Amino acid sequence: MGSPKCLKIGCAISVILLLIIVGVMLVLYFTILKPKQPILTPQSVTLQNFNLVALSLSFTLGITITVDNRNYGSFKYQNGTSYVTYRGTEVANALVAADTIPARAKHNISTSMEVSANKLASNGGFLGDFFGGVMNFTSSMALNGEAKVLFISKKATSYTTCDISIDIKTRTIDFACKYKLKL
Repeated sequence: MGSPKCLKIGCAISVILLLIIVGVMLVLYFTILKPKQPILTPQSVTLQNFNLVALSLSFTLGITITVDNRNYGSFKYQNGTSYVTYRGTEVANALVAADTIPARAKHNISTSMEVSANKLASNGGFLGDFFGGVMNFTSSMALNGEAKVLFISKKATSYTTCDISIDIKTRTIDFACKYKLKL
């Protein structure tokens, strides 16, 4: 057996090495592995089945967003719902199916929503916007999930909001989206 002095030196070296390893792991986690905001790029907002008959407006709104996950961990989200509002009134919603966005990868999220003509027409600003030729909508989506880096998982929520303007005369769409990740 070794002398007590050798055991103390061995224990001290082991503790020092363990502290160095833990320190390096913490530095890596808080610098390289630190969760970053994903980049969301709206790919398309499309009008499908656009029908304009005697002051009645019905259409399907298709939205595709590409998520560029820059993190070294995946993001697994649960079923969610995407909403479209017109002047504060919900006029459409759709289910967004649960999925996983792999680490350092791009992933498309697509949804299609039938806009309710009755809810549009019941809004006080509808006729003014309709005859003005431009209707403004807001699409919003919140995805609750779990971000995983190495063996550490953390709850996260991804928020996306898109402002959508539809020109009724030319049947064209302009849109701008904002996004946020809350850990």
